[in-house]
Amino acid sequence: MAPGNSGRTGKGIGDVASLVGRILRAVFIYLVVGTVLLTSPLQAAPFAAIVMDARTGEILYEKNARTRLHPASLTKMMTLYIAFQEIEAGRLSPDTRVTVSKYAAAQPPSRLGLKPGQKIALRYLIRAAAVKSANDAAAAIGDHISGDAATFAKRMTKTARSLGMHDTTFRNAHGLTADGHLSTAYDMNILGRHLFYDFPQYYNIFSRRTADAGIAEVRNTNSRFLDGYEGADGIKTGYTSAAGFNLTASALRGNKRIIATVFGSTSTAARNAKMAELMDIGFGAAKNRVKEQPPETPAPLPSDALIASAEPEIDEIDAEGGAGKTVRVSGGVSSSPRPKSRPGVPAVPDEVALAMAASIDGALAEATAEPAPPGTLDFQAETMAAAPETALAAAEPAAEPAVEALPAPVELAAAAPQPAPEPGTLDAQAATLADSIVPADTTLAAAEPAPAPGTLDAQAAALAEAVLPAETELAAAVADPALAELKPQARPETLAPVADASPVPEEVPVELAAATPEEVVTDPGLPEPAPIDLALAEPLPEALPEITAVETVAAAATMAPVEPAATAPARQAPIFDTVEVAETPAAAQEEVVVVMSTSGGRHFGVNVGEYPSRYEAERALLKTALAESATLNEGLRKTSQADGAWRASFMGLTEEQAELACRRLRARAVPCETVGG
Repeated sequence: MAPGNSGRTGKGIGDVASLVGRILRAVFIYLVVGTVLLTSPLQAAPFAAIVMDARTGEILYEKNARTRLHPASLTKMMTLYIAFQEIEAGRLSPDTRVTVSKYAAAQPPSRLGLKPGQKIALRYLIRAAAVKSANDAAAAIGDHISGDAATFAKRMTKTARSLGMHDTTFRNAHGLTADGHLSTAYDMNILGRHLFYDFPQYYNIFSRRTADAGIAEVRNTNSRFLDGYEGADGIKTGYTSAAGFNLTASALRGNKRIIATVFGSTSTAARNAKMAELMDIGFGAAKNRVKEQPPETPAPLPSDALIASAEPEIDEIDAEGGAGKTVRVSGGVSSSPRPKSRPGVPAVPDEVALAMAASIDGALAEATAEPAPPGTLDFQAETMAAAPETALAAAEPAAEPAVEALPAPVELAAAAPQPAPEPGTLDAQAATLADSIVPADTTLAAAEPAPAPGTLDAQAAALAEAVLPAETELAAAVADPALAELKPQARPETLAPVADASPVPEEVPVELAAATPEEVVTDPGLPEPAPIDLALAEPLPEALPEITAVETVAAAATMAPVEPAATAPARQAPIFDTVEVAETPAAAQEEVVVVMSTSGGRHFGVNVGEYPSRYEAERALLKTALAESATLNEGLRKTSQADGAWRASFMGLTEEQAELACRRLRARAVPCETVGG
């Protein structure tokens, strides 16, 4: 081979080797660039951001805020919002035991480490989902509320519509990337504002750096921003390769509160830096004094909310979180299907109905009543009504109530005349009848058979024999035909006083109407009582003034003394105990509610800031009390207005309590100063 050909061959081989090397280098570069492009979060999603004044909802800055993007773990804000709704509705409580489903236990990190079938309190799942952003905890909450992930996703989307999040559809409870699981920066900002205003009692969980989740202690994924930005107190982070680094945050400085959302940052540091920049824009643009306008709280949906009216985005057949079939109802009910009520019938007045019923009952009772037993007042009334001529024979037993009421022994003849009976009473009628038919100098003979010993009639007869002279008789009076025509006199309107009656001291009347014949204790075996000497009886003791005003038959007539009997039989009339007057119960002491005193060293307090309205000041006091219950539980919450601002303070603390509370609050970036001393 010629030397020239040898040189050309070597040169050709070198050119081929150089070409191969360049090709290999180009392939390697393309592979590296492709790998970087495929794995870099920079290409995960476009950037979006929004800044809002939390007090009014005014948008202060936005960029791509209405673009539908992957929300990642910001989804858990809606899961927690629904859990808070269930607690407030009383269907759940923080101590409710939740059974972990297989679906929840199988979720990828971030995880709490739940096992299928494990039982855990709801409070621990809420802490894990809010602080650690645990996917298995969020899925367990959704499965327990709605039964499965798909049903809970529909509930989430319906709740989003009720809050005004019209560009959001959910497919799961944790936010892992799924087809159709999309939201916007604006919608997530709306959700964060509702969490703050609708559930302020639970909002502090988003600012905790660590939390006890039952089976482990979890750390907050947002700790760097909470610690790095002054006034930051929430809310939630999120990250997936498709979404990038997302964050919805809230911060308070003075009387301004800003809520902002970032989608699609390239790293945690870049996200926090961008959020700090947006917060500064918000605090600079927000007005100092504005009228607070909290968002309207929607009515909580029932746990088994209907899905037929859901938006078309979640009605895709076989889609995760979608409905298998949608039922659309057209038309509406124009009138009530209930039958019309009957025409109104004039109602009988209650008074007329009662009178009619009483008349009917009275007539029936009168028609079916049996004759009254002899010797009773009813029997006397019936006898007098049936035959006026027999009224005189039955009139004498009318004195039975007075005989029963007499204690033994009582002086009647020697005492001054008793007051006339009250007009209209039975005793007044009996006295009038006695005055009409019994002359003063006549004697009433026994016209009827002697009563049985031991009865009330026997006692009345014995008293009559003792009072009236034995030698006077009125046998002819009964037979006098003129008496048959007599009728009881009308009740006098006024009763004239007896001329010869001596003044009777005022005494306490004794109620005797309660005595009935069944209460009289008698001995049927005793002989008929002999006449009782009432003129020589011992005077009534002064210790019993309350039983002297006893009504008697013919009290207006003066009774003459009679000869004393050998012995007086024992009194058989009922004995009445001394009337006991119940003491007037003492007036109940009025309960006086006093506030906590600031004496004894408790004249210190802490001030936690000034606010444009009393509502925001009281809300700040409530949040601070919940966050620092250990040091402020004995303090008295107080709001006061000065120079147009409302000061929120806790008073009634000791100096040590006030200083300790301020140290703890300042550690949480809460403005605080001690007052008092």
